[in-house]
Amino acid sequence: MTKIMINIVLLEPEIPTNTGNIMRTCVATNTKLHLIKPLGFKLDDSSLKRSGVNYIDKLDYEVYENYKDFINKNHGIYYFYSRYGHRPHSDFDYSNNEHNIYLIFGKESTGIPKNILKDNLERVARIPMTDNVRSLNLSNCCAIVVYEVLRQQNYNCLLFDEPHKSKTYLEE
Repeated sequence: MTKIMINIVLLEPEIPTNTGNIMRTCVATNTKLHLIKPLGFKLDDSSLKRSGVNYIDKLDYEVYENYKDFINKNHGIYYFYSRYGHRPHSDFDYSNNEHNIYLIFGKESTGIPKNILKDNLERVARIPMTDNVRSLNLSNCCAIVVYEVLRQQNYNCLLFDEPHKSKTYLEE
């Protein structure tokens, strides 16, 4: 039986520190990262490595030439996150354990192209926020959404206790 995966998809990410932070979130949550070119940085940039700290060797990721290459190689349920969405990210049911889940985020400057959003309107979400900002930071958005998916799946395979100590900090 194939393992069902939660996946974060970055469509043409531009800022290496955002991607580095998202890499760390992916390692922390057993989430696979998909990077769709063009990238606004080299994967060996020092700022990317610094943001990902020393966890990059544990990261499960793949790079694609373009969006078409990505969709041809990945099957499952796609969710899109955009300031143009009309439903909150928490309105979707992510508890399905039969299909891979792909959480798709656009580049920092312009988001997901409208032609992709128009073809997928029933699965476009917006993280609720005030009218004082256009959007949240990309790495924050990814963390908010992946943890909502994990919450709905009862944090499948994640630890609730500190793994490196025999006692928790509060018991000492």
